[in-house]
Amino acid sequence: MFPILLCLAFLSAGAASLPFSPAVAQVTTPAQQAETASPDAIRQREQELEAAREQQRKAAELQEKLKADIETIGQDRSKLNARLIDIAAQVRGVENRIGDAEARLRPLDSREQLIRISLDTRRAEIVEVLAALQRAGRRTPPALLVRPEDALQSLRTAMLLGSVVPELRGRAEKLAGDLGELVAVRRIIATERDVLARDRDKLKDDQVRLAALVDERQRKQSAIEKDMATEGARAIALSRQVDSLQGLIAKMEQDVKSAAKAAATASLRGAPATLNGKPNLGAFKDPARLSPAIAFAAARGLLALPVNGSKIRDYGGSDGAGGVERGISLATRAGAQVTTPCDGWVVYAGPFRSYGPLLILNAGGGYHVLIAGMERISVNIGQFVLTGEPVATMGSTSQVASILATNASQPVLYVEFRKDGTPIDPGPWWAANEGEKVRG
Repeated sequence: MFPILLCLAFLSAGAASLPFSPAVAQVTTPAQQAETASPDAIRQREQELEAAREQQRKAAELQEKLKADIETIGQDRSKLNARLIDIAAQVRGVENRIGDAEARLRPLDSREQLIRISLDTRRAEIVEVLAALQRAGRRTPPALLVRPEDALQSLRTAMLLGSVVPELRGRAEKLAGDLGELVAVRRIIATERDVLARDRDKLKDDQVRLAALVDERQRKQSAIEKDMATEGARAIALSRQVDSLQGLIAKMEQDVKSAAKAAATASLRGAPATLNGKPNLGAFKDPARLSPAIAFAAARGLLALPVNGSKIRDYGGSDGAGGVERGISLATRAGAQVTTPCDGWVVYAGPFRSYGPLLILNAGGGYHVLIAGMERISVNIGQFVLTGEPVATMGSTSQVASILATNASQPVLYVEFRKDGTPIDPGPWWAANEGEKVRG
């Protein structure tokens, strides 16, 4: 009797996954479906509708708050810069938390799968133990793989009451141990997924805030630089006339008015003042600055990577085409936020040959920072940007030619430092840990 009941339990648990045969399909009208819908299905639809309404309400509230924030900022450039850097840092912080949560979930998901496979391969033994339990307790056993918590509780109760015969006790204890681990792993996974869902919701809200602030920044920039669109189009046209990055930099800083002005400003500013012979890091607290807080040469060991990700190629390594890497490549999340590692003037922002979308900053002192592989750049030529300011967004696949990317299917950001036109190792500039990074 029991094996039949157990089989029925397992069959009922898996019935939802059986293929549906069109031969026996019946066409039902919406009215008939409404009449035959179960109370649970109706309740679920009502919950989904209520959730959609709640999302709409939150979106409307967020838009109103964004409008109020932007109105409060007004024409104060320093407030806008500070807000941009702060929200960009929040976005990257949430991206980090999401990455950490996903890393914790991977082994947990694998462990749950292994336990389930182990239990499934021992189905005959489970049938025998639960059959003994049924004979002792006169009750139908639970559907093991649907509600392992129920099966675990039944086993523990039976062992406490001495209902399981001695020769089955060891096997029952082993089964209870596996079920207990499965239940514990599932609880941890549920907790982690709840945290992950909250962080993803926060990331979406922060990205909306950031996009609104970036739009406001560029709107103000457009008001200052009347011919910005024309300059950008001319820069892209000129970029097609050169073959190398050095040629591109020279062409921009010579022939494009806004880039030439930025380069001239960079050379005229000179090295920022130091404090007791050391870089004055307090200068980073001024969001209204119009020149680098510290000299780029003095920023060694202080800069943060421009995007959250893992390094897949390093300076000086093989580029996969018989040459050596002139920069570093970072594998990132889809849609990751890209921020500036340093203060600098934008001397190019647009597509360039195999690099895809390319951003070039003049950091002063003969230094240039090149960042490539983003899907969208959100700054314009001639613009002065601050450390930590959002300047671009990654796409869902690589925008860089495969010569620069280990895996062309994933987003990859390429970063290169140059001094007087020559690529240099950026390694000494990156901060070793979070506490050493300078903030805008």
